Amino acid sequence: MHSISISASASASAIASGGARSKAAAGRRPGEIRFCGLRGDALACASLRASHAAAATRRAVLRAAASANGAAGSGDGFDYDLVIIGAGVGGHGAALHAVEEGLKTAIIEGDVVGGTCVNRGCVPSKALLAVSGRMRELHDEHHMKSLGLQVSSTGYDRQAVADHANNLASKIRSNLTNSMKAMGVDILTGFGKIVGKQKVRYGKVGFPEKEITAKNIIIATGSVPFVPKGIEIDGKTVFTSDHALKLESVPDWIAIVGSGYIGLEFSDVYTALGSEVTFVEALDQLMPGFDPEIAKLAQRVLINTRKIDYHTGVFASKITPAKDGKPVLIELIDAKTKEHKETLEVDAALIATGRAPFTSGLGLENINVVTQRGFIPVDERMQVTDADGNVVPNLFCIGDANGKLMLAHAASAQGISVVEQISGRDHILNHLSIPAACFTHPEISMVGLTEPQAREKADNEGFEVSVVKTSFKANTKALAENEGDGIAKMIYRPDTGEILGVHILGLHAADLIHEASNAIALGTRLQELKLAVHAHPTLSEVLDELFKAAKPKDGQEREPNHPPQPLLKVLSFITSLLSSPQ
Repeated sequence: MHSISISASASASAIASGGARSKAAAGRRPGEIRFCGLRGDALACASLRASHAAAATRRAVLRAAASANGAAGSGDGFDYDLVIIGAGVGGHGAALHAVEEGLKTAIIEGDVVGGTCVNRGCVPSKALLAVSGRMRELHDEHHMKSLGLQVSSTGYDRQAVADHANNLASKIRSNLTNSMKAMGVDILTGFGKIVGKQKVRYGKVGFPEKEITAKNIIIATGSVPFVPKGIEIDGKTVFTSDHALKLESVPDWIAIVGSGYIGLEFSDVYTALGSEVTFVEALDQLMPGFDPEIAKLAQRVLINTRKIDYHTGVFASKITPAKDGKPVLIELIDAKTKEHKETLEVDAALIATGRAPFTSGLGLENINVVTQRGFIPVDERMQVTDADGNVVPNLFCIGDANGKLMLAHAASAQGISVVEQISGRDHILNHLSIPAACFTHPEISMVGLTEPQAREKADNEGFEVSVVKTSFKANTKALAENEGDGIAKMIYRPDTGEILGVHILGLHAADLIHEASNAIALGTRLQELKLAVHAHPTLSEVLDELFKAAKPKDGQEREPNHPPQPLLKVLSFITSLLSSPQ
């Protein structure tokens, strides 16, 4: 089992070699863990629960190294080198990276560690979606028989399903908390407020407040569900995703207002558990924001084959909760003319109209910062800008609060990028390299530009765009699972081999997208990716086929040094026969 350690001698040698990255590398033995993603799950291992004394020793050594090397972290009379307001995934990622860089770090949290993602978002929703996936598979009699399996009956315990989601959130929350404590991050309880340059005040309501100073401050306060005007929330029959994740009931008929990520995932859960669903979408097509071609196929697979109907081009102008024996009433108006169209009567309504930044009460007026639709304005380095357009020194904002890309892993990446800058290494995050995923069955994932976005960019900048596609029906592993429904699509520049966007609908699409996102992040061209080797038979060959189908102008005639093995040729031929419509 791995452990985390640092030795004074290792740090001394790192100082001699110079550079914070080389210091961190010298302080780790080969095989030791370097955190990524949520960066906390691994800390559940007993060997990783370092004592506070060990963490303090490690932090002291790192700070001494940073100070001797002239990097940030020398203190300069401040209480902390870095104070983070908000302990969600973004704040957590920034805090751990800061400690690794030798910065004395504190994080302020007024609610619970983990923020929206861990407590009311991506973590508990994945627990519910795991259940819906199993239910779908067991209910699909044709699919079971094709695999030679027989299932007599299936059912579920609603409370047990809800407990599974709640227990997962509790476990991850505990892991994140323990990871920060073990690494020496000071966790301060209360609501944080900026009271002046490099000054933060925090405390609980009804208790005395405390004031601390910090060389640098990161705002990472996240977001809350957005509820349009005219919608009355009672938390029982009309509710947001915060309430839905508790799964207090499974209504016979539920309307879902909004068909983005949140709405789609909950439609997957509710229909798997027996509900009928009606989507209410303001735009003229479902799944806005997705690549149109992928959205069209996803509608055929995820909506048309299930007990789901929909209304597009309409607003839910008023929603009244169920009471006195009456159902939930939803008044629909035309999105363009605002004329009344009809009134729906349903058992429940889930409001999935997006999220709004949680930035009120932060004391931004004390530093001349004005929000834009609630979002805190930042530049490409996540530095906060004031009302005059000037950068506010030593103040940063990450995650949903800045609105650049409202995803938990984007917040974490932004936080790490900020710490890199604080540590003396300029870093600009490429947001087009950050993947996104919708965990329906099958999954949808994407990175970069959609085809319309790419073509608009090409028209403006004067270059060509090419598109290649491959089907999951041509993938041996997908066929072995009887999961051939799916497509992968890549948009690229043939003149340079640059990937502009990749979109996947199919089995484990959320896992497959990262090869493409990393290629975009690292600037890897298709001329190189075409020669990459993928294990056979795996789903990763979906991307392999996609890369090989591309025809970049520079090197498009190049062939691998070694021809394919005869066995792979035979397997490829068999796969093509299986995927043939005849």
